[in-house]
Amino acid sequence: MNEEINLLQILREEKQMRLKGGLYHQTQIKLCYNSNRIEGSRLSEDQTRYIFETNTLGVAPNETADVDDVIETSNHFAAFDYMLEYADEPLTEEIIKNLHRILKSSTSDSRKNWFRVGDYKLRPNVVGDTKTTAPGKVAADINKLLTKYTQKESVRFTDIIAFHVCFERIHPFQDGNGRVGRLILFKECLKNNITPFIIDHEHKQFYYRGLKEFDVEQGYLTDTCFSAQDTYAAQVAYFFPAKQDDMV
Repeated sequence: MNEEINLLQILREEKQMRLKGGLYHQTQIKLCYNSNRIEGSRLSEDQTRYIFETNTLGVAPNETADVDDVIETSNHFAAFDYMLEYADEPLTEEIIKNLHRILKSSTSDSRKNWFRVGDYKLRPNVVGDTKTTAPGKVAADINKLLTKYTQKESVRFTDIIAFHVCFERIHPFQDGNGRVGRLILFKECLKNNITPFIIDHEHKQFYYRGLKEFDVEQGYLTDTCFSAQDTYAAQVAYFFPAKQDDMV
């Protein structure tokens, strides 16, 4: 993004105004729906929208909704607002843990004595068939990743994507890593004046392939993210057509 358009300021202002139907409104719904859907939520985009707009859930006769899907949808809206509040600050371990705490609070996972809401995992986990960082090494690996990333004099789009790959390979939490990671992606784009993006759940397989094969071929993931960035830039241009040429 060009300095002439401050997307973070726009999103914050629309949130503060409680503006209906604007960019903030649409971003909340699109990011929440797609990020949760990637992780298996069965709520539709219309149901996600309904929860955001009315704080209630609309279901058809004889239809049911998973309680955790509903809670995590509401929590994701709150996590996005938290992310906006701290978007222009350096990424820290505290911010990352707070995103997880907000996302997973009051879910069935939070009632499990071994599931640490807002803290790192106690049990090993995998991504697909790929092993992740052992629980005892997570804190050290996250600190190392953050130190390397935050010491960069300037952050490029590709740096943010590379950070995301490392974060997901560490998989620091018992669950919720993908959603936390994608909120971080959005935050870091805003912080560095880069057009953010939302991974569409329909491109889930391209996204997963890109994460898995990043060391061999970075294009799978970067192309998916660039495509998503173009989509979000078009949405921004719809709301702010005079500033369309300012986007990068």
